[in-house]
Amino acid sequence: MFYKPSEGHGLPHNPFNAIVAPRPIGWISTRGSLGDNLAPYSFFNAVAYVPPQVMFASTTAKPDRDNTKDTVAQIRESGVFCVNMVTEALIDAMNTSSAPLDAGVDEFLAAGLEKAACETIDCPRVAAAPAALECRVTQIVPLLGHSNVLVLGEVTGVHIRPDCLQDGRYLPPDRLTRLGYKDYAAVRETFELDRPPGG
Repeated sequence: MFYKPSEGHGLPHNPFNAIVAPRPIGWISTRGSLGDNLAPYSFFNAVAYVPPQVMFASTTAKPDRDNTKDTVAQIRESGVFCVNMVTEALIDAMNTSSAPLDAGVDEFLAAGLEKAACETIDCPRVAAAPAALECRVTQIVPLLGHSNVLVLGEVTGVHIRPDCLQDGRYLPPDRLTRLGYKDYAAVRETFELDRPPGG
């Protein structure tokens, strides 16, 4: 089949985010005047090595947050955020934190998660996460469409859970990914591939 997104796909569910998959999940924690917040975003990835930078996009809004969500509202206020990585063991807590709770309700508490302090920014992180990236905002970019916002940040601190370091390499038990629809996958099988010379 072929379809133009502007004209609709005619399918029971939008296939777009299932086509661009798997995607890592950025479990974003923030702190603002209303308290601490935690929410997962599957439009997330790393975008540069030096300095290390990441991005995530927020694509919906809450009525109590002026055409955005708690995460972006608090990032606009503080200028910082933390990206917590997710493993299958954390899937229930991650899913719980995706609920559209009222602004000011702490998802860490709702999901039964322990907080840990960040080192370079004033923000909580998920203590049980296999890794966490402390970030300072570099840009907040409005995107086409209603409530679509791109957030870019420079990584200023990196936490790695000790059991996820093996022979000097980051090796978590698995990496939880989003596949679209209600589908997720825990990546456990990996292989190495050498690039061509100069690649």
